[in-house]
Amino acid sequence: MANMLGIGISGLNAAQVALNTVGNNLANVDTAGYDRQTVVQVERIGQSNGRLTVGAGVDVVSVQRQYSQYLTNSVWNSNSSLQRADTFNDLTTTLNGALAGSGNLQGALDDFYGAFSTVAGAPSDSSTRQAMLGDTSKMVSMFNTLASQFTAQQRQVNTQISNTVDSINDLTKNIASLNQQISQAGPSGAPNSLLDQRDSLVGQLSGYVGVSNVQEKDGTISLYSTSGQALVSGNESFALGTAKDPYDATRTNVTDAAGNDITSKISGGSLGALIDYRSSVLDPAQNQLGQAAQALASSVNAQQAKGLDLNGKLGSPILSIGGPDVMGSSANTSNATMAASISDTSKLGTSDYIISYDGTAWSMRTTGGQNVPLTDNGDGTLSGAGLTFTPSTAPPAQAGDSFKIQPTRNAASTLAVAMTDPSGIAAASALVTTADKANTGTGAIGSTSVTDPTNTAVLDGATITFTSPTAYSITDPVTGTTTTGTYTAGQPITVNGMSVTLSGAPAAGDKFTVAANTNGLNDNGNALDAAKLADTGVLDGGKTSVLDAYGNLTTQIGSAGSQAASNLATQTSLNNQAVAAQQSLSGVNQDEEAANLVKYQQSYQAAAQVISAAQTIFTSLINAVQS
Repeated sequence: MANMLGIGISGLNAAQVALNTVGNNLANVDTAGYDRQTVVQVERIGQSNGRLTVGAGVDVVSVQRQYSQYLTNSVWNSNSSLQRADTFNDLTTTLNGALAGSGNLQGALDDFYGAFSTVAGAPSDSSTRQAMLGDTSKMVSMFNTLASQFTAQQRQVNTQISNTVDSINDLTKNIASLNQQISQAGPSGAPNSLLDQRDSLVGQLSGYVGVSNVQEKDGTISLYSTSGQALVSGNESFALGTAKDPYDATRTNVTDAAGNDITSKISGGSLGALIDYRSSVLDPAQNQLGQAAQALASSVNAQQAKGLDLNGKLGSPILSIGGPDVMGSSANTSNATMAASISDTSKLGTSDYIISYDGTAWSMRTTGGQNVPLTDNGDGTLSGAGLTFTPSTAPPAQAGDSFKIQPTRNAASTLAVAMTDPSGIAAASALVTTADKANTGTGAIGSTSVTDPTNTAVLDGATITFTSPTAYSITDPVTGTTTTGTYTAGQPITVNGMSVTLSGAPAAGDKFTVAANTNGLNDNGNALDAAKLADTGVLDGGKTSVLDAYGNLTTQIGSAGSQAASNLATQTSLNNQAVAAQQSLSGVNQDEEAANLVKYQQSYQAAAQVISAAQTIFTSLINAVQS
C-alpha cells in the first residue's frame, strides 16, 4: 500500500507543479520578455523483487523555459537594426521638415536674381532698387532660418547621444547585477524569472547599440559592442562616456571605459544612428548650405564691384558673410594659431579638413581621411581646396599640432545684408570702350569689364593704339605711360584692373578708347550681368550655379529621407519575422495553455483517486485484520 500511496502522491505533486506552471504562463501572457515554461518529468526508478520491477511514480526534475539562443540573438540583432532605422528616419523627417518650415528659399533666390532684371528695366528708379533690397533681406532671412534649424538639430543630436549613453550604462549595470544573482544560483539552478529579466534588458540594450554576446559556463553573459568594446563581463559593467570633441567643444563624442574616443567605431541601435546621421547627413547638409551662401555672396559682390552705382562709384558689397571656422585641437602643445580664408570659390567643396604639422611641414586631409594637396606659397601661407592658410609664427606650431577647418559650416548663419542705401546698387557698367571713327580695320569691341576693383586707376581709362595688325600700345591718360602687347583676336587686353576683348583684324593706326561710364544713371549693363548669375556656374570649377547647389541640397536631403523610410519598412518586416519565429517557440499560446490546464487538472484528479484507492485498500486491510 505504501508504494501505491507514494506513486499517487508523486503524481499529485507533479500535476500540482504543472498546474502552477500553466497558471504562471497564463498570468504572464502579456508580459514583455516572458518565455513560456514547461515542466520536465522523469519516471522514478522502481525496485525489482527478482521477478519483475514495479514503477515508483514520477519526479519533476525542472521547470524549463522554452528558449532558443539562436532565435533570441536574431531578435536582438534585428531590434538593433530596427531601432537604428527608426531613429535615422525620425531625424531625416525632422530635417526635411526644417527645410520646408524655413520658407521657400528656392523662390527667394529666384526673386533675388529677378530683382536685378527689374532694376535693369529702370536703373534710376529708387523704388525698384528699394524693392531689390527687400528681396535681398527676405532671401538672407531664409538662409539664416534654415541654418538655425540645422544648428538646433545638431544640439538635439548631441543631447540624444548623451541621454542614450546614460541609458546604455543603466542597462549594463542592471545586467551585471542580474549576472551576479544568476551565477550565485548556479548555471542549472537560476530562476527563470532572472533569465527572462536579463534577456529583456539585453533586448533593450540592443535597441541602443549593436551588441554581441558570449554565454559563460557559470550562467552569466558577456556583452560587447559591435566594435569590440566590453560592456558587461560577469558581475562587472564597463560604462561608456561622453566627451567634448577635441576640436569642437559644442560637439559630443562617445568614449569607452578607458576614456578613448570610440565615436567612429559605434554602430547599430539608436546611438549608431545618431552618430551616423550627424556625420553622413547633417554635417554635409550644413556644409552644402554654407557653400551655397558663400558662392552667392562671393559672386554677387564680385559682380557688384564691376559696376557703377548712382553716385558714380564702383559698387560696394551687397552681402556680408563670415569666413572659414578654424579650431585648434585640445591636444596641441603650443599656443599657435591658424588663419584661413577662401581664395577660390570655384574650388570650394563641402568637406571639413584637418591640417597637421609634423615638425617640418604641414599636411591636410578631409575629416574622412582623404589626403588633400597642400601648396606652400613661399610667403608663409599655404593653399589647398580653394583656401589659403596662414599659420602663426609667434608662437610657432609644434610637431603634432593640428587644426580643424570648417570652410562653410556656419556660413549661412553669418550671411547678412551689407547694403542699406538703394543708390549703392551698381546697375551700370563701370567702363565703356569706343572705336575711333577713323579706324580702317575690322576690329570690333567684344566686352569691357573690371577685373580688379581695388586698382586705384581702374576708372582712369586707357587708349589702345594698334601699331600693326598684331601689335598694340596702351597709353594711360593720367600718367602718360605706355605699355605694349601682342594682339590675338578674342584674347583679353588687360591694364590697370581693366579688361577689353576685341575681335576681327584691326589695322595699323586703329584706336580704341576705354573710359569710365558717364551714362551711369541710365545704363543697366552690370545689372543685366548680375541677373545672369542665376544660371552662371560659380562652384565645382564653374559648373554649378548657386541655384543648382541649393537644388542639390534639397534633393540629397529628400533622398536621405526616402531611403531612411524605405529602410525602416524593411527592418520592421525583418524584426517582425524574427520576433514571430522566437515567439512561436517561447510565446504563450492561451488556447494551448487552456488545454494543458484541463489535462493537468485531470491528472491531479486521477492522482487523487490513486491516493483514495490506496487509502480504501489500506482501510479494508486494517478492518480485515481487526476482525
